Amino acid sequence: MAKPMSNKPITTPSAENIAAAARAVKGKGLPPVHLWNPEFCGDLDMRIARDGTWFYLGTPIGRPGLVRLFSTILRRDGDDYFLVTPVEKVGITVDDAPFVAVDFEAQGAGREQALTFETNVGDFATAGPENPIRVVRDPETGEPSPYVHVRANLEALIDRKSFYRLVEIGSHFEGWFGLWSGGGFFKVIPSDEMMAE
Repeated sequence: MAKPMSNKPITTPSAENIAAAARAVKGKGLPPVHLWNPEFCGDLDMRIARDGTWFYLGTPIGRPGLVRLFSTILRRDGDDYFLVTPVEKVGITVDDAPFVAVDFEAQGAGREQALTFETNVGDFATAGPENPIRVVRDPETGEPSPYVHVRANLEALIDRKSFYRLVEIGSHFEGWFGLWSGGGFFKVIPSDEMMAE
């Protein structure tokens, strides 16, 4: 769900300052944003669109390396999203999920299958009990929106081409059509509804 922008004046540092702070603390792997608890500095005019495009001051951020850097300091607290460094915490708007799963690789089959997803910002996540897949259906149109958990309460919207490929390798289990991965079965649609379509 989108986080509304505050009407109060933005007194936060610029995106450039946040990026500099992120570079300063970045080492191997992802920064430990879950351990950082700086004071909230306000909202930054930054937005992640449903298609995974990052915007700053209404303009798309065209540097993939910068987007990747910002993605490593992203944290979700409740329904709100923040960029967090050891000294600053700023709110940003996320239209849907912060990431998009743009591809996946399937290994094995049936209950032994493992689905590893790649996101638009270079993260990889293997679906399973720690990284579940969920599907939300629009109550009016029935259109599915599939998601996979990537890390630390952050999800990726699975893109349409990948979802179509997933449907091709799905299976029925206990009255549901869904996907096996990492020892778990993830429901997509009731089997009887699928048969009726």
